[in-house]
Amino acid sequence: MKGTTIALDHWQGREAAALIQDGQLEDLLIDTDLPRPGTIYRGIADRPVKGQGGMFLRTPDGNAFLRQVKGLKPGQPLLVQVTGYAELGKAIPVTQRLLFKSRYAIVTPDAPGINISRRIRDEDAREMVLAAAHEAMAEVPLPENAGLILRSCCAEAAPEDITDDVLAMCQLATAVLSDVDGDAETLAEGDGPHAQAWREWVDPAHIASEEGSFEHHEVLDMIDAAMQPHVPLAGGYSMIIEPTSALVAVDINTGGDTSFSAGLKANLAALKDLPRQLRLRGLGGQIIVDPAPCPKKDRKQLEGSLRAALKRESTETILAGWTQLGLMEIQRKRDRVALKSLQVRA
Repeated sequence: MKGTTIALDHWQGREAAALIQDGQLEDLLIDTDLPRPGTIYRGIADRPVKGQGGMFLRTPDGNAFLRQVKGLKPGQPLLVQVTGYAELGKAIPVTQRLLFKSRYAIVTPDAPGINISRRIRDEDAREMVLAAAHEAMAEVPLPENAGLILRSCCAEAAPEDITDDVLAMCQLATAVLSDVDGDAETLAEGDGPHAQAWREWVDPAHIASEEGSFEHHEVLDMIDAAMQPHVPLAGGYSMIIEPTSALVAVDINTGGDTSFSAGLKANLAALKDLPRQLRLRGLGGQIIVDPAPCPKKDRKQLEGSLRAALKRESTETILAGWTQLGLMEIQRKRDRVALKSLQVRA
């Protein structure tokens, strides 16, 4: 099936959204019962962790951990935002660098200035976007010392949609930033899968929001495939992706190809698809890739292939290098809950 489809439905009773491109599942968002990234708390400083240079905070959803803090005293209220999902038994990761993010606009406290995405190169379009933003800010100004980023999708948007979006973000930021005093409280909820899909999946697409859209577009079968460790690749190659408590192990196999270049071909095919597979499975942390056998001289080509595949990734992913045993080391931010653990919790 050619084209792009965004399916909005539920999976095992959880709100979910799927991005399908040319019949292939490109991204998958599933709600959890954990605090969502983007949630903003008024937290209460609880106790410092001197060895790690951080502070535990008290929030309505349990303990949170703030890194690299100075000058905070126990009992002091402060505004923080959830940056990712907490690992089992650990505190919620938070930051003091708040962002109020929507489809067209991002309000940036403590980073003044108005910036338009560099991807919008047409001067007429830039002027239209800026005028729409100023119309909103004439009604509700940005909070003091705050800035505004106008995202690339503004180029294809109607001016009134940009104005409404900027207005909503200015209103939210003003309300939250002025609500510093008091006990621990949730001041803004992070976006759920449907809202996040609207915010982040901005390319033209068919929207399927009717009940049963996952079944109609075969998303359920694609989710089942993402549950399996075995990933078939073009050319008869494959990789095995197995998360453990310490790391994610990826093993690349050549299958029945015994040609001289089989290892290189298998590795290139696997690394091209690896970011998508990790995204669908909700996997992050330390990732160790055991490539199919190939000469050391091919490593630079493999690194280039992986970096090219990571260019469109919103999740911070770093290629750390190679081990003495010839394994590829990758570090990926944990910004999702593992798909298999969601199935267990459901």
